[in-house]
Amino acid sequence: MGGFYRESIAIFQMRVDGAKSKGTIAVMPKNDKPLAGKTALITGGAKRLGRASALALAAAGADVAITFRDSSRQAEGTVTELSRLGIRALALPCDVTDEASVRAMVKAAAKAMGRLDILVNNAANYETVDFEKITLAQWDAIFASNTRGPFLVSREALKPLRESGGKIINMGSLGGLRPWPTHAHYCSSKAAVHMLTKVMAKALAPAIAVNCVAPGMIDLGEKAASAFFKKTAKQTPMKRNGSGQEVAAAVLFFATAPHFITGQVLAVDGGYGL
Repeated sequence: MGGFYRESIAIFQMRVDGAKSKGTIAVMPKNDKPLAGKTALITGGAKRLGRASALALAAAGADVAITFRDSSRQAEGTVTELSRLGIRALALPCDVTDEASVRAMVKAAAKAMGRLDILVNNAANYETVDFEKITLAQWDAIFASNTRGPFLVSREALKPLRESGGKIINMGSLGGLRPWPTHAHYCSSKAAVHMLTKVMAKALAPAIAVNCVAPGMIDLGEKAASAFFKKTAKQTPMKRNGSGQEVAAAVLFFATAPHFITGQVLAVDGGYGL
């Protein structure tokens, strides 16, 4: 996952030699560890997009704490991978829908890592159900994980984030920007995350910058969905589906972007939502 860099800096210098003026350009080395000395917390970071985001931030130099609920084995493997990048890494159990669990996790993460600079609210659930078949329990469960979770984790992490002048990056979805008829509860929960991002950007400024990444059709290699992804690739202007690394690159962009950038929802969809 290495190779994420800050924008290179070009300095124009004029050298005067007698009557002649000669211009030369000196390009400064790119900084491949822009997050060195920073600490990131990524919910649901054991697998899929959370894992990809954790690896991207670690490759950029950040110490990383991830959370998991039922994926303890995957979390252990991800921590091993993160540690190989030369950073401090740990995994903490957490149910982002439960206030007490979130409070205990944030406290443990802040104590173990010493500080918190970046929070990535990635943990979420996805479900396909025809509109007339969605039960109240299904509706509430999706909103609990996808919308209540980011709110709870962000609220509990405010103190260390304010102390560091940190950043919050929410994981939204193209489904929060475009209506999918068989995903009413999911789309609605992600649309709420997009609005939550904008509200938080205003409410938590100027100390904390808040942005959102909204992935489109991201192919993570699941064989059961291969036919679906072949179809969406043909419908995407870029003629392919996205990758976890591309979503992670967007997360890294917001993690390293100027603090002045806040309240933005960035679709990573290859133009599929146009």
